[in-house]
Amino acid sequence: MGSPWKPLLLLSVISGLADFARAVAGRPVSYAAVLRMKADSSSSSSLNSRMRLRSNHGVGSSSQDWPPFSRHRYSALSSQEDYRSEESEEFGPVFIQEPDDAIFSLDSDDKKVIMNCEARGNPVPTYSWLINGTVVDAEADFRYSLIDGNLIIHNASEAIDYGRYQCRAENSIGTIQSRDALLQFAYLGAFSGRARGAVSVREGQGVVLMCAPPPHSPEIIYSWVFNELPSFVAEDSRRFISQETGNLYISKVQPSDVGSYVCQVKNTVTNARVLSPPTPLTLKTDGVMGEYEPKIEAHFPQTVLAAKGVTVRLECFALGNPVPTITWRKMSGNIPKKARLRKSQAVLEIPNIQLEDSGSYECKAENTRGGTAFRGHLQVYTLPQWISMINDTQLDSGEQLHWECRATGKPRPTYRWLRNGEPLNSQSRVEMVNGELIIHRLQQADSGMYQCIAENKYGAIYSSAELKILASAPAFSTNPVRLIATVGKDVSLECRPRASPKPRISWRKNDRKVQPSRRIMLLRNNTLRIINSSRSDEGSYACRAENQFGSAELTTVLLVKEPMRVELSPIRVEVTVGESVVLSCKVTHDPSLDVSFLWLLNNQPLNTQREGGHFEYIQTSSTADLMIRSILLKHAGKYGCRAQTSADSVLAEAELLVRGPPGPPGVVIVEEITDTTATLSWSHGVDNHSPITTYNVQARSPVSLGWQTVKTDPEPVTGNMESAMAVELNPWVEYEFRVVATNGIGTGDPSAPSRAVRTKEAVPSVAPANVRGGNGRRHELVISWEPVSEEFQNGEGFGYIVAFRANGTRGWKEKMVTSADSTTYKYRDETFPPLTPFEVRVGVYNNKGDGPFSEVVTVFSAEGEPREPPSEVQAFAISSSEIKVMWKPPNPGPGRPQGYEVSSWKDMEQEEMGKKKRTMGNETTMQLTGLDGNTQYLISVKGFNSVGQGPASSPIKISTKKNAPSLPPGNLMWIQEGNNVSLSWDPVKARDNESEVIGYKVLLRQEGRGHSQVMKTPNSAVVLTLPEGGTYIIEVRAVSEGGEGAASTQVRVLTSSGVRAKSGQLSVKNLPPGLAWTALLLSLMVPFFPL
Repeated sequence: MGSPWKPLLLLSVISGLADFARAVAGRPVSYAAVLRMKADSSSSSSLNSRMRLRSNHGVGSSSQDWPPFSRHRYSALSSQEDYRSEESEEFGPVFIQEPDDAIFSLDSDDKKVIMNCEARGNPVPTYSWLINGTVVDAEADFRYSLIDGNLIIHNASEAIDYGRYQCRAENSIGTIQSRDALLQFAYLGAFSGRARGAVSVREGQGVVLMCAPPPHSPEIIYSWVFNELPSFVAEDSRRFISQETGNLYISKVQPSDVGSYVCQVKNTVTNARVLSPPTPLTLKTDGVMGEYEPKIEAHFPQTVLAAKGVTVRLECFALGNPVPTITWRKMSGNIPKKARLRKSQAVLEIPNIQLEDSGSYECKAENTRGGTAFRGHLQVYTLPQWISMINDTQLDSGEQLHWECRATGKPRPTYRWLRNGEPLNSQSRVEMVNGELIIHRLQQADSGMYQCIAENKYGAIYSSAELKILASAPAFSTNPVRLIATVGKDVSLECRPRASPKPRISWRKNDRKVQPSRRIMLLRNNTLRIINSSRSDEGSYACRAENQFGSAELTTVLLVKEPMRVELSPIRVEVTVGESVVLSCKVTHDPSLDVSFLWLLNNQPLNTQREGGHFEYIQTSSTADLMIRSILLKHAGKYGCRAQTSADSVLAEAELLVRGPPGPPGVVIVEEITDTTATLSWSHGVDNHSPITTYNVQARSPVSLGWQTVKTDPEPVTGNMESAMAVELNPWVEYEFRVVATNGIGTGDPSAPSRAVRTKEAVPSVAPANVRGGNGRRHELVISWEPVSEEFQNGEGFGYIVAFRANGTRGWKEKMVTSADSTTYKYRDETFPPLTPFEVRVGVYNNKGDGPFSEVVTVFSAEGEPREPPSEVQAFAISSSEIKVMWKPPNPGPGRPQGYEVSSWKDMEQEEMGKKKRTMGNETTMQLTGLDGNTQYLISVKGFNSVGQGPASSPIKISTKKNAPSLPPGNLMWIQEGNNVSLSWDPVKARDNESEVIGYKVLLRQEGRGHSQVMKTPNSAVVLTLPEGGTYIIEVRAVSEGGEGAASTQVRVLTSSGVRAKSGQLSVKNLPPGLAWTALLLSLMVPFFPL
């Protein structure tokens, strides 16, 4: 069964979708509203404020994306009022979809052609169609039908229906006409069935086999079949198939060309294929054709017309013997880099052709007998494209319309105009010049749909717009208006009615006509302006607007109040970082007016929430205080308190200065650099209202731990200085420098680092440290030291000079070590004995010279690896798997062992196959484990030290003992009386390959504890006394020279006073009833089992 909640969830989703559908259905978005979302045109016309952009169309132009919406944004769920207001506004037709060029296959099963057209408008448009300029009568001709705006042609035929189609959309506003759409028909006829005659040529002669294609539309693709399918003619430098003529060209016939040739054509739309009758090609027997110069048989037209952006293919092929070579050139300039040569250079292909690719092109055919050329002109044309278009426009009756549309194209486009789908002609009021339309003294009859058409011989594009002539009585959006001003201020009383044509305006105050004066002026935009207003200007002002359609009045009540005064204190204040301050803003104003406050910092509204609690407002009806806590440097600036009423707005300002640590100094420049000094300069940073006292110079290098303060000259660097010299730098080190300023408040942020500079080279001044030696092989002197860090190498070519001499000699031997990272030098001399003392010192050098040497130290030459083997090597078998080895160290002398290595291997094996084990130090004993029982081993011992290994002792032989008995003690019997347990077992008999039993080991362990007690006995019985209270586990093992044997089965014994028991039974004779049953249960729960 399915989950019970799934149907509920499905119902909920369906219900939600239904609600959404009802909401959308109840509030459809007006397409007119969407169209009017488009941004205003950037046309230079002064009428733009009342224009809107329309969709435009044309042949050869792609659909344009709508520009960003302006003024209003519309939602699919806009309010019902918005919907009704938009739908109630009438507008002319606007195309959503226009007909496109179409190719209809006559082989199609469905003999129906659909030409699409759709437009929106209010009222909803009606449609009609034109074919080649003639109206299609869908009612009279049953082959035509209209569904919405789409034209459906039944039983379409090329003879009747081929041509150019246009859709017209019409409503009460006007009519628009779509771009042309060409309807073509695709078909491919059959070749003539008449047999074709054989073509006979000499070997070496050129030949052209004609295709003579059947009737077809549109383009077809040519190929040739040789003898039979699927053997097609492969094109190369000798054979060429023209896609213009379809002919097969063979420049030089060979015997292998003899055969039957069939031309195949393929329709590019229907993919239908037909084959021509075969054309036999034979060779004449009257001789071979000699060499002759090329003759161009296939070439492109003398004038090639191509639309911008398409791919152009220019063909050129020649007959000749030898086979000609084809080359191309452009007569003026170079062939475009994007061009490609195809089919052994017989085709020049230029993709995405542009205007600059126009020009004369030449193909040249050459062989050893001569050459010939053909030249033609490539002309690139472009369809018209809009530069500027016309927009919907609303004008008053009597005004002038000025529309301009501009387009580019080659040839240059011409322009014509349509009004409501009909040609617009020049009249007394109408002027049309080069894409401009001017209509003087507009009348209501001029309203309608206009179209500007830009066209050349390759195509046309359309731009549509609606002209609406306005006619309305004056009306005001708000009435009456209440205006409050303050004494002494200028006042503007606006009068902006909606009316068409423009109304006449008059002003009255308290029912008396307003007379203009020096203080009261009527502006050109009908605004009444009062200069330096006073209480006497209070009153009721009426603006009256009239035109031929009616009149309306707007009343403005003017109140004049005393001006507001604002006092902000303190006007200027200085504080230190971390302190707090209060700015107090007091207002004197008319008590009938409410006042609001706004604080500003540097003319920007102050957002206290972003300032991390540094600001707090304290406000009453006439005061507003601003508290600034824990002031930071960024809080410095000009603070403004703006007080505002419905009458006026007043701003008072105060300046807050914040003292703090100085800002970072300016860019640090390295003026001069030596091996140990750098002369630096910088510029002063801001002192933050506290004079800078000192500067601290810091440096950083790749080997330093971050930024370090360096010594300077002078020392200290005072606050009025802008340069100093950093001293005691290390030579040949890359440094960056920065400067930090300090004032009485504290230390500021550092400057930006200078560019990295390297000090100059110098002789090294630091000698290697910790010179020492020792170890090494015999006759070697090993000298080591700690390397000098890069910081103290002072230049390139750094290395070490190792000097040494034997004690008591005068001359020093010096050796150069060229690697700066070296830490060791080895000197070998067979003449000096081990542990010879040497005086040693190590110096440094670089490209600038030699530096100091270290102190002289004494280093001994190596004593070498051990020279003698250990003596008195002995071995003892401990068990079947263990042998103990002992030896004595070699005689004292050079090559002292630091440890010993014991080798063990079986008698029948090579020493290399054995095991080796080393001591941890100078021990002289070792126990070998993990050996095989009853096996003879050879054992040798050798000493080793850090230099190497010494000679091995002579091998000694030792055999491990036989293996321990494999059988465990059996038939264990035990009797318990209280804490005493008598235990006996059958003796273990060793096999022939096992060690004889010499006794037994009894292991006793209290249950739950890991420690065991061991008792040894030579007999096969033992008496154990166990502590009272507890469970004990007992097991027995046989003991032999080869070690311990297998363990017996375990015995579990529970000790308690009064218990008597023996193997296989439990006695409860002397137990109380409760304990008896307990013992019985324990005996059943804890049976005996082997370990």
